[in-house]
Amino acid sequence: MLTERIQLIVAVMILAFLIVLFELAKKKFMDPKYTLAWFLVTVGVMILDLIPDAMKYLSKLIGIYNPMNMVFFIGFIYMAFIIFALSIAMSRMSGRVKKLIQEVAILNRELEDRTGSKRK
Repeated sequence: MLTERIQLIVAVMILAFLIVLFELAKKKFMDPKYTLAWFLVTVGVMILDLIPDAMKYLSKLIGIYNPMNMVFFIGFIYMAFIIFALSIAMSRMSGRVKKLIQEVAILNRELEDRTGSKRK
């Protein structure tokens, strides 16, 4: 069980992280969908910090006997979703880069044909 002192420290750290998260979103350093995902996780951690018995209830509801195992389970599921989303984004970007390379090659070829000189 968390002591009140540890709960307060965790709550302050979560609030500091939320401030950093909003600054990153405001300066557009982070994609809004990832900002939303981190915001939801942070709010979830805050709820679990403020209501420590919630984790015990959730773990019993799902059938996990140790609440700490529930934390690892939730972390694993979250990381799997993040990896999946990043894989989709990377695949999409890879296709866009391939298309851009092809377009640049076509434009270079047209430029060579018009000027009669080879470009590096």
